[in-house]
Amino acid sequence: MANLVIVESPAKAATINHYLGSNYKVIASVGHVRDLPKSSLGVDIENGFEAKYINIRGKGPIIAELRAAAKKATKIFLATDADREGEAISWHLASVLGIPIEETRRITFNELTKTAVKEAIRHPRAVDLLLVESQQARRILDRIVGYKLSPYLWKTVRGGLSAGRVQSVATRIIVEREAQIKSFVPVEYWTITAEHENQSGVPFISRFYGDASGKIELSSEEPVKKILEAVKSSPFTVTSIKHSLRHRHPAPPFTTSTLQQDAVRKLGFRTQKIMAIAQELYEGINIGSENGGVTGLITYMRTDSLRIATEAQAAARDFIYANYGEEYYPSSPRVYKSKGEIQDAHEAIRPSNVALKPQKIRKHLTSDQYKLYKLIWERFIASQMADAEIDTENIDLDSAGYIFKASGQTVKFRGFLSVYEEPPKENDTDDAKGTLPVLYDGERVKTGEISPEQHFTDPPSRFDEASLVKFLDDKGIGRPSTTANIISTILSRGYVKHEGKFLVPTELGEITTALMIEHFHDVVDYTFTAQMEADLDSVASGENTLIGVLERFYTKFNLDLEKALLEAESEDTKLPDDVTDIVCDKCGAMMVIKSGRYGKFAACPNYPSCKNTRPIDSAGKEKSSPDVETSERICELCGKPMVIRNGKFGSFYACSAFPKCRNTVTIETALDVLCPLCASPVVARKGKNGSPFYGCSSYPQCTFVSWYKPSNERCSVCGSTLYYRKPDDERPVCLNKECQCYNESESKQ
Repeated sequence: MANLVIVESPAKAATINHYLGSNYKVIASVGHVRDLPKSSLGVDIENGFEAKYINIRGKGPIIAELRAAAKKATKIFLATDADREGEAISWHLASVLGIPIEETRRITFNELTKTAVKEAIRHPRAVDLLLVESQQARRILDRIVGYKLSPYLWKTVRGGLSAGRVQSVATRIIVEREAQIKSFVPVEYWTITAEHENQSGVPFISRFYGDASGKIELSSEEPVKKILEAVKSSPFTVTSIKHSLRHRHPAPPFTTSTLQQDAVRKLGFRTQKIMAIAQELYEGINIGSENGGVTGLITYMRTDSLRIATEAQAAARDFIYANYGEEYYPSSPRVYKSKGEIQDAHEAIRPSNVALKPQKIRKHLTSDQYKLYKLIWERFIASQMADAEIDTENIDLDSAGYIFKASGQTVKFRGFLSVYEEPPKENDTDDAKGTLPVLYDGERVKTGEISPEQHFTDPPSRFDEASLVKFLDDKGIGRPSTTANIISTILSRGYVKHEGKFLVPTELGEITTALMIEHFHDVVDYTFTAQMEADLDSVASGENTLIGVLERFYTKFNLDLEKALLEAESEDTKLPDDVTDIVCDKCGAMMVIKSGRYGKFAACPNYPSCKNTRPIDSAGKEKSSPDVETSERICELCGKPMVIRNGKFGSFYACSAFPKCRNTVTIETALDVLCPLCASPVVARKGKNGSPFYGCSSYPQCTFVSWYKPSNERCSVCGSTLYYRKPDDERPVCLNKECQCYNESESKQ
């Protein structure tokens, strides 16, 4: 019987199945299969914080499929992601499948390549219970904070709100930056710029610095007038020429945090999009048979380590030698030291195979996949290359005892700059970006216009997603796997909004933050949150225990909560609902915006006497109609017209006679493929869990269903319908296990 490999995502399953062949069956759990219940706390605080896990609603069919496959399997390998979340998923899978922990076969790989997967299969281990306990501690802590704090916010701010541990800190960061901007008092300062020409008539500029005693700050117009009066009739003479050779080092390869920062600034992507694309690159993409077919293109993308495998360093060295020359490689391989105490389970983010140049596989990638892969590939190659050498020149000019400075630079040797240029840092004021003409010590230069200019200091910049990621990383708040979700959460909950590329707090965010600081200071304190992250990490190493960490936090948190709830009656911080321009058609009141499970909607303010609600768009305007009548489809059960509704997994057809008739049908996409059983058109559908599949459009008369896309071609050996293993495969294959074609295609894989 075949061995069973369980992974998290269907894309990852397809890639591993491509590597392992017919002796292995690979099934995706589609994420977690068990979690804490949504309807209750699910944590027995009085009994050692024992968690009460239940099977996630909607995962019944997947669990049943896994159990059926597990009963037939010779060996079961748990191949979920190589982090604490993945370890916990493997632990939950072992539980639902009835596998004793000591008998589990847990496999991990930092890169999804054929070599890495087969090596992992040869060296399985048991599920690491310390990693599981660390993940559980984090999950339970976040559940306690969210479950206990949310009712307080309902009572004091607005119904329907939810609180989060790290999300509350992130909101505070943005709120406090906005307060700094509003309270900022500009400070006046002046600059003086002089235009010159050397003896050959080549122009350059200099800027006022000070005098022989040092730098002079120009804070008002009076000293500026004095300097201008002195230098307008005095020649400018070169008094100092300094040349130096500066070595510029390449940046290390990406961690999750630095990847997000650079991709936001260079590509304009949002953090959530960055991580979604990186996941696709890691899990595997069909890059054509000439390049190896389905291949994982990058290493695991959730990491804070800068470690690079020796084999990867050697491959980079060989690539640099072959494509750029020996002088572009440093005298010894570059080793980067990771920041602080980190879990060094993974390498830095790098390409799995440096020979797969971005341009070489561009036609197989989407535009966004190509851009992100190119960024990762170039950053890694550059990180292993020689320094860039920069010739710098600094000139001092004297006029009436005042010193003006001019500077310039030229690139003597490009080194890593041949591959990758870092984005400019914030507040980059480097003036030495051009070249200076030939000047000589003691030379009098021609001077043209001398321009004074008044300035005022700028307030601190608002955070964009890149700078917020950097701030969180610098403060030790959150972890690589959570940053994108933190930003997404505070946006979706309405605590923060986008203004252009910047993050701005809403009134809701400001009021909630003020309450949190007053009553739950520890929860939103930067240092406390960072220490809590370190404590949770220490559970994985055995230095701390789940109970110890949670007890220390909960003792004070519970006292703060009890006190805050007592004081809530006297606090007048309730945030009024936003009033819309929609008139309730039942009682005539102006409807207000409320938040529910599936987003915002308009509701009558006279609830519960009037329970009228209306759908609204993102701008708070009434949608034209919650349903769209369609004359193209009639309900198969009652004959009434069907309408299009929007649900959790997208649009679907629903009977207009609801609730008397509850018939629903997924909206299907017709393919240019005929059903192999009845020759009707095949349509693409989605299951209850959102997973795509293919079925006959004549259902229920014809019950053809397939996870693989069928073609209109037949196997030349057995006559069976040929299928595409992935929608973007170039050629369909035979899936008849009794057929010689099937066996040959498996052996090639």
